[in-house]
Amino acid sequence: MNAALRYGLSSALSLLCASASIAQVSPNEILNPQLKALESQYFSQLKTINQKIAKAQFPFPFFLSRVVGLDPSEQVEADARGLEFKRFRDRVVLKATGNYNAAYNPQQLSRNEQAARTFRDVMMPILQVVTQNIPPDIDCDAIGMEVAYHVRDRQKSYDYEGREILVVVLDRKDAFQIVLEKDDNARQEILNRSLVYLGGEDYGLSLLDRDPMVIDKQARRKTGETDAASSASSSTSASRLIRSNPNLIPSAPGSGSADSAASAHKVDLSQARPAATAADAERLQTQYREQLDLLSKEGQAQFAFVDYDPPTFVVVSKQMVLQMTLKNSTRFDPEKTNIYKRAAQTFDLFVAPKMKDVLDRIPSDLPVDYYVFSVVNPLSPTSLGKERSEAIEFLFPKTLAQRFANSEITNQELIDKSQVLVNGVRIALNLQLVE
Repeated sequence: MNAALRYGLSSALSLLCASASIAQVSPNEILNPQLKALESQYFSQLKTINQKIAKAQFPFPFFLSRVVGLDPSEQVEADARGLEFKRFRDRVVLKATGNYNAAYNPQQLSRNEQAARTFRDVMMPILQVVTQNIPPDIDCDAIGMEVAYHVRDRQKSYDYEGREILVVVLDRKDAFQIVLEKDDNARQEILNRSLVYLGGEDYGLSLLDRDPMVIDKQARRKTGETDAASSASSSTSASRLIRSNPNLIPSAPGSGSADSAASAHKVDLSQARPAATAADAERLQTQYREQLDLLSKEGQAQFAFVDYDPPTFVVVSKQMVLQMTLKNSTRFDPEKTNIYKRAAQTFDLFVAPKMKDVLDRIPSDLPVDYYVFSVVNPLSPTSLGKERSEAIEFLFPKTLAQRFANSEITNQELIDKSQVLVNGVRIALNLQLVE
């Protein structure tokens, strides 16, 4: 047993709590009309998230609960429906609440280290489940988590057990982004602009040091007041999920993987020039402003480009990307189509026919490694008439995209050497099998 942790929850209690945690708050119980509508719209997804969290493996037992800070013996009778939409600081938050049945030893872990471990071991897996099962343009402003855990200390001649409650509220786009990051430095940047509370007080949670960071309360106050609920910002955040996703880096030749032979034919553009930076992207944005403005104008008129997210240079896995956001003219029914069929039809019927004309309008000497076509797919409304959508990203190597536009390779050859993401999750796509 880890000397810094301990738990005393019986297997019988685990089974009871795991069974209860599958339940979900009914929309009929919610009085606020906006929150009730959201609960109804995403009810099936919330149930799925509940079930997956109940089955997830944590270092020590974790259970969703509408009440935090409970002793293990009290959790049997507690309301285990700890996933629901709430209002916080005039913002709509999808909140996950629960109890983590572990106790930290403060002699070995500082208060900040205890919170950081809880964030890594509990909150990050919860975020993974949540972001994989809701669309990135979900009609809420933030995703929040409230987790209680125990701290065991020794006072004179007796043991003392207290509890801490950690709350983290991430802007919706940051919630989707943080699960893509693979190092604590990148996660820390996101946490620095998020709302974090420990024991009910503003807290500068640090994933990098033993002690907490000094927080800028004024900056956090502004973050909490930001309204991210507009449809434009929703779709824009959906179209930026590709950033910093390590799965977008081409496999290195000779890696021993089954597809290493195919990878050997990919051009390792990261070796051809220095790694791209955000400053490089800003410089190119300025340098090619006129061409991008013209591309945006013609794209809106002819190719279904959106007006709120013009063509932009971004850096993905240290490589330069030109990203273009489009809105599909076809509305899909998610009850009758799966993500693979929608992705295939989006490429074959919507993106592919436009690619040659779009690429013809882009300077051939543009110093980019990839083109990204970010497509917002409208989905059929909910039973309450609420609009919804999904984001599909097609990340094409520049040279292969041009070869496809010139009819030198097939659509499947292009897809095989590209990356496709649906709501931020990379998928494998065989066009013929799913059409």
